[in-house]
Amino acid sequence: MPTILLSIGIIALCIIMLGVKVFFVKGGKFPSGHIHDNPAMRKHNIRCAKDEELKK
Repeated sequence: MPTILLSIGIIALCIIMLGVKVFFVKGGKFPSGHIHDNPAMRKHNIRCAKDEELKK
């Protein structure tokens, strides 16, 4: 039982730490994980596989 409670506590802490900007900043939101929103991916001309399939 102590192991399960410790695991739940660690997971809850991780979720809170990931959401600090969302929870504590007015108008905060999670960053986009989409390839087309990432400037580094666009710089290297990497596109979403779905977009590539639509072009064919």
